Amino acid sequence: MEAKEYIIKTLQTLVNIPSPSGFTKKAIEFVKGEAERFAYACEINQKGGLIITIEGRSNETVGLTAHVDTLGAMVRSINSDGTLQFTMVGGYTMHSVEGSYCKIHTRDGRVYTGTILIKSCSVHYHDDARTMERTEKNMIVRIDEIVNSKEDVLALGINSGDYISFDAEFEYTEKGFIKSRHLDDKASVAVLLGVLKEMSENKLVPGKRTKILISNYEEVGFGASWIPEDISELVAVDMGVIGDDLNGSEYKVSICAKDSSGPYDYELTGKLISLAKENNIDYVVDIFPHYGSDVSAVLGGGNNIRGALIGQGVHASHGMERTHIKGIENTFKLVKAYLDLR
Repeated sequence: MEAKEYIIKTLQTLVNIPSPSGFTKKAIEFVKGEAERFAYACEINQKGGLIITIEGRSNETVGLTAHVDTLGAMVRSINSDGTLQFTMVGGYTMHSVEGSYCKIHTRDGRVYTGTILIKSCSVHYHDDARTMERTEKNMIVRIDEIVNSKEDVLALGINSGDYISFDAEFEYTEKGFIKSRHLDDKASVAVLLGVLKEMSENKLVPGKRTKILISNYEEVGFGASWIPEDISELVAVDMGVIGDDLNGSEYKVSICAKDSSGPYDYELTGKLISLAKENNIDYVVDIFPHYGSDVSAVLGGGNNIRGALIGQGVHASHGMERTHIKGIENTFKLVKAYLDLR
């Protein structure tokens, strides 16, 4: 199987594994299984994240990071009519999840399906169906079970603190577009696994020892706040922002010079730009106005590293997301160039 086909197949699998921040064990286990299948050493850190180690031609250690956690929700309370109030996990607009199918995951392992709705959900009845403010307090989850009371819901084993995941709705079109929730950042995780597959099958070795951190709390701000002490520089492989005055594109890899956490390392960012030019990779340099990455968390945690950020452009991020296979391929190429594989 070619790398492109593997990345798409892996991405489809990944986006359909529920993994809101903090509820990522199954997704981490999947990534770990793939990395071990390619014969790379893996370990789980105390936060439940994954560290994959690849020996290099030198002993200096660099890092790559991508996050497997996604947006989601958690049961806040149970209403008297058997619907659920929820609290957000990660940052998104209610408009982007209204009408979405979801799953409720109980602490004892049961899974129920449901739909996210505004309380005034019918234009045939509610006078304010179009105007009710889309906020947490006005949103509910309608459970696909025969429930008419709080007690009915409790009898299902559902309670406050249970996770709610959003269905991905993955589609790969004939024109090469990938439409799905959770492309942020499972697209990048699939890219990194594609790189590991190519390295393993072709016996390629990076220029420096490389540790890949698959983090599991990025969407809530502290995914990679701790990293192994031997890492001297870290490149986050995440998503590129698309907006009217920005340069990002679904067909290109974005190299971020600055986001809301501040500028990324000048020399390392410049190196990535040079690598893109030298290898004829379709790229842009950009500013992300409302954004923070795992590298932001690492630097905020006081780690003594150089940091940079790259990723395929994603349209409608934190909503009904879309990217293109060309953006995936350009990100794949830049990661390989950075690793200096031989």
